[in-house]
Amino acid sequence: MTSYFGTVRRIFRWPVKSLRGEELREGGFDGRGLIGDRAYALVDERESHAGKVLTVRHRAEMLHWRAAYANGPGPSGGGNALPGREGAPTLTAPDGTVWTWEDPGLTDALAGSLDTPLSLRAADGQHDRALTVLVTFEASLAALGEELGTPVEVERFRPNLHLGLDAPAFAEEDWGIGTTLSAGEAELTVAGERAGPCVRCVVPSWDPAGRERRPELQKWLIAEHRNRFGVIMRVTRPGVVRLGDGATAVPGTPADR
Repeated sequence: MTSYFGTVRRIFRWPVKSLRGEELREGGFDGRGLIGDRAYALVDERESHAGKVLTVRHRAEMLHWRAAYANGPGPSGGGNALPGREGAPTLTAPDGTVWTWEDPGLTDALAGSLDTPLSLRAADGQHDRALTVLVTFEASLAALGEELGTPVEVERFRPNLHLGLDAPAFAEEDWGIGTTLSAGEAELTVAGERAGPCVRCVVPSWDPAGRERRPELQKWLIAEHRNRFGVIMRVTRPGVVRLGDGATAVPGTPADR
């Protein structure tokens, strides 16, 4: 059985779906995924879209806003706070204004900035693929940059964990059901619906701040990598993951080609 070894390079949390997020030194993982990840969202209230979650696919300007937890849910921020309690995020507008999630003026500020009527929602599991964790790998990121002739920011892919492993670049494109990954105290597994190699949407073509688009990025992924980058996994052993923690991946059944 093949095993790959390495370390945790970066940890990212995205408190509000499709807004910019925060980079962490450690994060708590449980059945919801990374605690506090995508626990909040903006809901489109246009008549033709009413009730649908607003994303970068609809408004790239969402990436002009940043969300973070002031006291953050997680191991160093006051416990595993649930959405709507003291762990609610703060949002930073493009002009630098800081808003709390409970601020009565936030809805109007967002609606004006995004030119879209909207409402706010707090609920766990608003990841496109339900209660999951997205993992990316340094070897593949570096190789993709070499293929495109320019470095690629990992934030474009909005992962939760970014690992440095001794696996070959793009090996994870074939990691299917049963693949396991241990990082720090936590264990992740490719299990359940919509888990496995991550098929990408248009979002990674936007730079992390939503200022410039590189359509050739997704075209390249489609043509050369079956439009896959990263792996969607579920938490099968809760625990804390810290920067520099050891990581081990054991591939399972090869993913469908």
